Amino acid sequence: MLKESKITVLENFYGIDYVLFGKDLARVESCCPLLKEDYLSIKGAMLSVYVEMLKLMNHEPPKLNEFVDKSGLKSRARNSARIAREYAERLVKSTKSRHNIKESLKEALEENPNANVSTLVEDTIRQKAWSLAIDSLLVAKALNEAVEVSNMNTWEGTLLEDSYKILRDNLIEAAWQILDSQNLDEIDLQKIKGMGGRARKVGWRTAGASARAAKELAAKPKMNLATKMKRAAKVGQASMKRAAKVGHGKMKRAAVKAHKIGNTKIF
Repeated sequence: MLKESKITVLENFYGIDYVLFGKDLARVESCCPLLKEDYLSIKGAMLSVYVEMLKLMNHEPPKLNEFVDKSGLKSRARNSARIAREYAERLVKSTKSRHNIKESLKEALEENPNANVSTLVEDTIRQKAWSLAIDSLLVAKALNEAVEVSNMNTWEGTLLEDSYKILRDNLIEAAWQILDSQNLDEIDLQKIKGMGGRARKVGWRTAGASARAAKELAAKPKMNLATKMKRAAKVGQASMKRAAKVGHGKMKRAAVKAHKIGNTKIF
């Protein structure tokens, strides 16, 4: 990877925190260190997949002539996160996004008819906005700076994209737990014990499965493309099923109140 690409990854390491929390993770209050450990593990796994995506796309960002220290990285990260959040907030209120959110809410209500409507509407909208903001921060900018974007349409690119989305959603769930942790009582804390190990294993296994599968299959020139795609699909599906188990019921946080979408506080 180019030096500039490595700096991009480091910048986004901090930028993700600014997108989700509006500040450094170290400044975010939480009831227990376990939640932050889970968050950092999943974020590391997602960024490892992101690095593979940058390599596949042949990422070539603009040259940097000046030295960038930690303070500079954080300054750049804050600015990028601010832009990503503003973009996501506009996009989530668009007609298309409102329709998609409404459909997701209807499906979730069917699964959990007794859900608290107001709370679940806000949760669903925030989930969508955070996803859009992270995608804007990491993927949108990378695509604009990539030389071979079409490589993401290959079977290897599809595997990496699927793994990225799974880890992104798990990361959002982990951030959510950190923000909600101040309201947890002792019983709630006992319930989340043990989730950290499972989340870490799922994150690293998902990222590793995609990278290993792509490299191993690419090293078999005699295997035809159809067979490669079938094997790659099996790896991706298995990873997605494992990650889904760690979701902690996140997709059940939904309800139908479409008129509230425009007035919901997102960040």
